[in-house]
Amino acid sequence: MSASDQHYMQIALELASQALGRTSPNPVVGAVIVKDGEVVGAGYHLKAGTPHAEIHALNQAGVKASGATVYVTLEPCSHYGRTPPCADALVKAGVRRVVIATLDPNPQVAGQGRQKLLKAGIIVDTGIMEKEARQLNEAYIKYIQTRIPFVALKTAMTLDGKIAAAGGDSKWITAEDARNHVHRLRNIHDAILVGIGTVLHDDPRLNTRLNCDDIHHPVRVIIDSYLDLPLNSQIVKSSHELRSLVFCSSQADLQRATRLQAAGCEIIRLPEQEGLVPLENVLQHLGREGICSVLVEGGGEINASLLERQLVDKVYWFIAPKIIGGRNAATPVMGTGLNMMQEAWELQSIEVTRFEKDILITGYFDK
Repeated sequence: MSASDQHYMQIALELASQALGRTSPNPVVGAVIVKDGEVVGAGYHLKAGTPHAEIHALNQAGVKASGATVYVTLEPCSHYGRTPPCADALVKAGVRRVVIATLDPNPQVAGQGRQKLLKAGIIVDTGIMEKEARQLNEAYIKYIQTRIPFVALKTAMTLDGKIAAAGGDSKWITAEDARNHVHRLRNIHDAILVGIGTVLHDDPRLNTRLNCDDIHHPVRVIIDSYLDLPLNSQIVKSSHELRSLVFCSSQADLQRATRLQAAGCEIIRLPEQEGLVPLENVLQHLGREGICSVLVEGGGEINASLLERQLVDKVYWFIAPKIIGGRNAATPVMGTGLNMMQEAWELQSIEVTRFEKDILITGYFDK
């Protein structure tokens, strides 16, 4: 990998990242076209059903694409979907070389785009900044292989492991810059999931509040077995503007469901397990809706339920330099807990980010 290859692929990755949370069930993809050391075309995939990154870049480059090098963060598609194959467009444009960060795990592509380019006599290099490209599309990769969304769990706690004071107050554990980062996380996820306990305690809006023009509001997902969601809650009052999915037990009250539906909520009934909504079935339903990524912002019980079922892929764990004590104060993970330390859920690929006062630990579960 040359320094120039890395430089232009980095530009393509940065372009692709601008569409996080907006392209599902498609991946995010960026493309850069370079000729004689000059960028002559660049673009990224904006939304499912619209032109792909390569097409935007080719349109910008025009005739300059002939004999050029194309840097693309994901293997060009080779099949007809809602848009024509990008591999065909690259061949037609007469590009000389295509540099691909990573191959597409989609069975409809899976190396076929690369083969089509090679058969046309185009030089193809793969694996340039592959780790970064796969991380950028981690939600898409899991979704395309399993049809289950990528689940990221976010929580914030004090230094002594509390998510609220003994009296229930939780505003605010972290400082403003850390809380702003949470809104950036919401901005790149397809859905945000909480349990009814969080709604009853905090009455959150679960929207994205950022100081920028292009704001994405995730689909709000509420786990509410018996439809205790108040009609005057901020979630319900805004459900005609922001999509709200409420998952309940098949035994939930029909009249409550009718009132919530009239207020704009979508009610999804699932067969209960031990009186609760099965979270595996919730994720399967979201996958069928084309939702690729879910950010969990619930309390200790729903966090425990997801962890116990090994449904979490990644965590964003904020820690504030505060101590509040309280033997009955809520913690990030409740449930029954594990019996032995060797059973602990251990994170891999850990990163630590420092904010003005708080720290963020990010990591993955090795499944």
